[in-house]
Amino acid sequence: MLERDPIEPHGGTLVDLLVSGPEAERMVEEAEHLPKVTVNRRELSDFEMLAVGALSPLRGFVGEKDYRSILESMHLEGGLAWTIPVTLSLDEEELKRVGRADAVALVSPSGGAPLAVLQVEETYRRDREQEARAVFGTEDTEHPGVRALRDAGDFVLAGPVRALRLPEHDAFRAYRLTPAETRAAFRERGWRTVVGFQTRNPVHRAHEYIQKCALEIVDGLLLHPLVGATKQDDVPAEVRMRCYEVLFQQYYPKDRAMVSVFPAAMRYAGPKEAIWHAIARKNYGCSHFIVGRDHAGVGDYYGTYDAQRIFEAFDPGELGITPLMFEHSFYCRRCEGMGSPKTCPHDDEHRVILSGTRVREMLRAGERPPEEFSRPEVAEILIEAMADRHPSA
Repeated sequence: MLERDPIEPHGGTLVDLLVSGPEAERMVEEAEHLPKVTVNRRELSDFEMLAVGALSPLRGFVGEKDYRSILESMHLEGGLAWTIPVTLSLDEEELKRVGRADAVALVSPSGGAPLAVLQVEETYRRDREQEARAVFGTEDTEHPGVRALRDAGDFVLAGPVRALRLPEHDAFRAYRLTPAETRAAFRERGWRTVVGFQTRNPVHRAHEYIQKCALEIVDGLLLHPLVGATKQDDVPAEVRMRCYEVLFQQYYPKDRAMVSVFPAAMRYAGPKEAIWHAIARKNYGCSHFIVGRDHAGVGDYYGTYDAQRIFEAFDPGELGITPLMFEHSFYCRRCEGMGSPKTCPHDDEHRVILSGTRVREMLRAGERPPEEFSRPEVAEILIEAMADRHPSA
């Protein structure tokens, strides 16, 4: 077991915003008398990540100076790398209700007791157009991130947060490890170097291949699937988790790989989200981070490898986590093994490559994709789930 973490959190300190003991009792009573602000689903995920330190060094929702600096320079005002502003929206009616209050209580969309107390430092008007261009690279409201931004309030409430409790979750309780807990797990295993893998999709053979390639050069793998809000047509998190479990039971070394869930909501911000995801995984204790083709992309808004090229915009060592870049991987029948354009000399006719649309068509028809594309156990889970979602298909 290691005595200390080999990897420092972003900014040097792992934040923990949860209060306890007499302070928590006092703040619970205080919260009952404060104006209430209901966070939306994405903000609820952001709050959870703030509370447990996944977004270290942030201690709350960002103020206007940080907001502007992130959009203009991909850095916080103090100079630390950061690419996506973490904001709390208000509409005009909510802004009036908050008024001149020094603090507000944050409430879940499902109601219940307050989650946190936010000390109000400022409110400011959101620059929706600049934010869309800076974060998503487009103002097209067909983009799911831009659409969510369009629906957000015109104003932003900023200030440090003290968390009274975390959001309640019925699903994946055994996998909901905080950054402090993943770091402890890595120390217990003696892992000095850990590669993180972000996913919002089932793991097919290509994903498995690049994870295992990365595992050849580090001590451990953290499969870290995102379980916050995603697009309606993405595979539901509970289905994906069943796929990860069966893979880990049968195809991954138990002493070199582990699964924990990432509570973030998807932004679909492509390159900017790749950096944001990498920084968060650094906070979870990862020394390396896999960046594949079209990381966090959607539609054709980003180039295939834009999410890899953006890492070149930062000085060496500035991010504090090493990106591992992979091209599109596949099974080649001529090579009789997995490969990529870097290692396989053959044409596409020899490569088992299927589009996402074609895979969904096959699964909906109850047809397994080729074993070279997807493990049979994973295909069966997806076929069953597709049949439940589309019973008339």
